[in-house]
Amino acid sequence: MTTPTSSVITLHVNGAPHTLTVDHRTTLLDALRERLGLTGTKKGCDQGQCGACTVLLDGRRAVSCLQLAVAAEGREVTTIEGVADGEHLHPVQQAFLELDGYQCGYCTPGQICSALAVLDEHAAGLPSAVTADLRPEAGPPPLTDAEIRERMSGNLCRCGAYPTIVRAVARAAGERARQAGAVGA
Repeated sequence: MTTPTSSVITLHVNGAPHTLTVDHRTTLLDALRERLGLTGTKKGCDQGQCGACTVLLDGRRAVSCLQLAVAAEGREVTTIEGVADGEHLHPVQQAFLELDGYQCGYCTPGQICSALAVLDEHAAGLPSAVTADLRPEAGPPPLTDAEIRERMSGNLCRCGAYPTIVRAVARAAGERARQAGAVGA
């Protein structure tokens, strides 16, 4: 008896189910790009070091080149194609656009997906390597440029657009805080 080398899986991508037969060695990145035609997620280093392939997996960032597609079954995958609300850009996307948080644009989808996770991680009070006060009662640290740089450090930009990426994340964080204040008022 031989062990099967492929499986039928259902990936939930950007709110829609997709049933595929995949080889067990197929990465989530390759399933997204080659099988589902979602080419916004980029293949950079294919080793999990550059962040170009970053997607959200159950709301947390993941480098899809290191994630097997079969291991993503039953989990919610969000790619750059699923971030906007129709024609209305997400505030992170809008900030990247308005502040030139990109140059060539190759890394931008991964940067934006990471930025979304950074904002959620920060709001949840999760510390980074540069967070000064780690006491839980201290709450979320101020989202300084140093905090943003550290939290985004897994995403490389070939063009060196880091200063504008940091400004875009900071602006999106400010917009998020304003919206939260308006809701709580």
